[in-house]
Formats: sequence, C-alpha cells, structure tokens
Amino acid sequence: MKVCLITGEYPPMQGGVGDYTHELGKALAALGIVVSVITSAKARMQGARSTMQDTGNVHRASCIVHPVIERWDWGCWRRVISIARDVKADILHIQYQAAAYGMHPAINFLPLRLRLTPDRPRTVVTFHDLKVPYLFPKAGRIRWWVVLALARWSDAVIVTNKEDLSKLSSYPLTPNPYLVPIGSNIAPQPPADYDRDAWRTRWGVGPEETLLSYFGFLNESKGGETLIRALGRLVREGHPVRLLMVGGQVGDSDPTNVVYLERVRALIEELGLTDRVSWTGYTPQAEVSANLLASDLCVLPYRDGASFRRGSFMAALAHGLPIVTTEPRTQGREPRLVDGENVALVPPDDPAALAGAIARLMAAPHLRRRLGEGARALARFFSWDRIARQTLQLYQELVSP
Repeated sequence: MKVCLITGEYPPMQGGVGDYTHELGKALAALGIVVSVITSAKARMQGARSTMQDTGNVHRASCIVHPVIERWDWGCWRRVISIARDVKADILHIQYQAAAYGMHPAINFLPLRLRLTPDRPRTVVTFHDLKVPYLFPKAGRIRWWVVLALARWSDAVIVTNKEDLSKLSSYPLTPNPYLVPIGSNIAPQPPADYDRDAWRTRWGVGPEETLLSYFGFLNESKGGETLIRALGRLVREGHPVRLLMVGGQVGDSDPTNVVYLERVRALIEELGLTDRVSWTGYTPQAEVSANLLASDLCVLPYRDGASFRRGSFMAALAHGLPIVTTEPRTQGREPRLVDGENVALVPPDDPAALAGAIARLMAAPHLRRRLGEGARALARFFSWDRIARQTLQLYQELVSP
C-alpha cells in the first residue's frame, strides 16, 4: 500500500502536528507501507526532496518528503494531486490543524476536488484540534461549516481524543469518526552521557531545590499565566523551587502564540521571578528528553482541561514524570486520568489550587513516585506501533473491494 501524508508543518519546522506526522510515517513504514509526505516549502532542508531514514533492529523505515507547497491556497491543489498521482497513492491522509495551513480553506475542500479526479486515492483526515475559537475566532458558523465540509467529503475521519469524537458524532458522517490517539513525539532517550545531577546543575538547580518543568508552546489555552502566578505563590511561601520552560516557545504555525508569550514574560518580570525561570529554547529531541527527566514535577495547567490530544502531555507521560494538570472535561472508559494515581488534578485557572498541589507533591516523594509509575503505565496505551496499526486497519478497510 502507498500512503501520502499531507501536513502544513514538518520537521525541521517547529510544531506538534509536524512531529506527529513524522512519527506516524516512520511507524507506518515499519509496517511495510510506502509513505510519502507533502508539506510546506519551509520544511525544505536540502534540495527539493529529502529522504529521512531510521533503522531499527528489524525494520528499515523510509519516508519520502516533498517540501514543495509555498502557500496553502487554491493553487496547492494542482501540486498535491500531481504528487499523489506520481507516487500512485492509495490513501491521501490530511493532518488538519487550521493554523498550519495559514487559515486558508483550500485544504478543507481538497477531498471534494479529488472526487472529480478519475481513479482518485481515498482521503482520510485526522483532526488535531477542533476548538473553533482557536481555529477561527472571528468567523463563527461559516468557519465551522468549512471544517465540517472537510469531514463530510473525506472518505474517513479520525479524531485523536474523546472530546472531539463526541463533538463530531452529533453530525451525520459516513462512516462514523474513528478514535485513534496520538503518541509522544519525544522518546525518553536522553544523550548517551546524560547525568541527571550535572544536567540540573546546568540550569542552576541546587541540591535542595525542586525543579518544575513546563513543556510545549505557549498560547491562550495552555495556562501559562496560571503557572507563573502559582510559581509566584510558592516563592512567596518560601519554597525552594525553580521552573524550566522546555522546548520552543511559539512554533511555526500560529502567530497568536508570540503575543501570548510576551504576556507571560511580562508577568514573570512583574512578579520578580526572572531568576527563577529558565528557557531551553528549541533543542534536539535528546536534549528535550534530558530536560524533562531532570525535573521533579511537570506542570501543565491547561485551561480547557487535560487531554490526550496534547503532545506535551503525552511526552510527560512517556517520561514517567509526576504531572500536575487540570481536570479533564470528558473521559472515556479507559485509559482514564485518575487523581492521585497517574496525575494530580486541579481546577483550571486557579493559581492557588495549582500551587497547593505542587507544594503537597514537593513534600511527598512517595506520592511523586506513585504518580510517575502511573504515568508510565498510562503511556503504554499510546505506542506508535499501536497507533500505526489502528491507522493501517482503517486504510485497509477503505481500499478493500
């Protein structure tokens, strides 16, 4: 089978959907699928096309990457259809996050355009974020209709979390949406010479200090201001605590992240916390892993509740970190987030509750160990091999006679 993945962002661009596409492509290729990727020209590394190869103990996986789309407007259709025809794709799989496509609706109507093409590939769309205020804050019902058009004209729809499944299930889609989770884009693999104490010293962490970590881009939904206000409370109460902001700060797709980052930085300065907060910036994955493993607690105070759609959350689980996060809005039967077993849960937008939960965990090493073990166990539900096999099963259903 030949599969063509479409994504508005792809490494070396910074973005969770790009990283997801890269990991999914590798995992599908390891199952014997021929994988091509069509993405933005900004992802070009050398030349017009690059081959990324990863060699494991059993499989040799290869994704052919086409970083050729200058603008995701109506003109991109011709290039996408041409490449899909050249590689003889059986499946065209769109990874959808509106900001990655410049908020232009062309990608939404691509499945409809393909229905006019003889011997067309079957189209699948994975929705990575269906939160309308984030996608199109000013366009209201028209923009939601555009999102639904992508779902209706695709041959199959994938969602990554229970919240989005519930939202789309209220519409008459055929077939019904499939739930396929995301995995961690960051494997728990620090550099070969990793030494935790030395790594903590690198960030100025003393032997008696607690290092908190935050991972992911900053935007309105992530609770960055709540985190900084909670840190301020802990410092005022005399707790020896520092905060490490891990990874890139704003990414390559959403320009509103830059404005929010400035608000967070201004709040840090206003509360006198500049010497308590360190920023790693964008680093190779091994260093991201090392920074996460160097921390004592990972704090992810999402304003819309913890969700398995969050790549940063999945990475914290995979690293077996004790996590303080916010109460999820919805949950399925399993896997579930359980307060005190695999996470510590607090209400959103509540710096006092967040600071209190952090302080309790700082004083309870046994509870931190329990949460870390629970997080690691939870992460086993989200292996890339498992995700690729679920996705492949859907592909096979679409192309079978």
